[in-house]
Amino acid sequence: MYAKGMNWPEGKKCAAFITVNLSAEFFWLSLDKKAADMPKTLSLGQYGMSHGLPRLLDLFDEFQIKATFFTPGKTAETYPEAIREIAERGHEIACHGYEYENFSLLSYEEQKVRIGKAVKAIEKACGKKPEGFRAPIGDLMLQTLNMAREEGMVYSSDLFDDDRPYFLKVNEQGDEMLQVPMQWANFDLPYFAFNYRPAFPFGQGRIANYSNVLSNWKDEFTGHYNHNLCYTMQLDPQTTGSPGRTALVKEFLQFMTGHEGVWFATGSELYDYCQNNRS
Repeated sequence: MYAKGMNWPEGKKCAAFITVNLSAEFFWLSLDKKAADMPKTLSLGQYGMSHGLPRLLDLFDEFQIKATFFTPGKTAETYPEAIREIAERGHEIACHGYEYENFSLLSYEEQKVRIGKAVKAIEKACGKKPEGFRAPIGDLMLQTLNMAREEGMVYSSDLFDDDRPYFLKVNEQGDEMLQVPMQWANFDLPYFAFNYRPAFPFGQGRIANYSNVLSNWKDEFTGHYNHNLCYTMQLDPQTTGSPGRTALVKEFLQFMTGHEGVWFATGSELYDYCQNNRS
């Protein structure tokens, strides 16, 4: 059955979950460990942290939006000052694996070790344990989410099976986490990330037309708004942190905030609301 609308706080029309994935250079290292010796490739991710991230933070300040930053443990270890600044500016820091690994390829024991290391790195950088989890690109197992729950996380944003947050059972005992679903169409990286070696996308092609991407985002948001759903956006500062693409994001934020009754919520705020309003 298709997703019917939800009731949102204070009669809001829809929720908007604005998220940022801080994959940095670890995205490229996850594709090929040899990238460690490829300074040009690494510079793509490093640019996101040194130039793209400050631009996004300033945009969020301009529109008074609090976002959720899904952060690999390695990013927190490598850029602790940036993580601290994000938290100090009122945003939420959530967990995005340890070194941008594909959890579906790891043993249970290795997944548990890496999630634990990520939690410790994030807490060290910003002084607070993450409450949310998103697996890096690649797949995950249901037990991955259960391990995140055991580390104190209460929600995840990993699946594509709804347009609304819902509670997902993550083990045979019936323990649950809030799942905040997403869509590829609302993620900047598949449109814009590009490199020759390691090749991304693998078949090459694309960088997408900016106007077409903006049109996609507007159409998706309009649909979620009209049907009282939860719009989940994913940004990565290495792909939309350039001057031109930051302007694209700004125009989209202007479009979103021009609608009455949009609740811009962090992952923890969504969890609190859904937990307190369970039927």
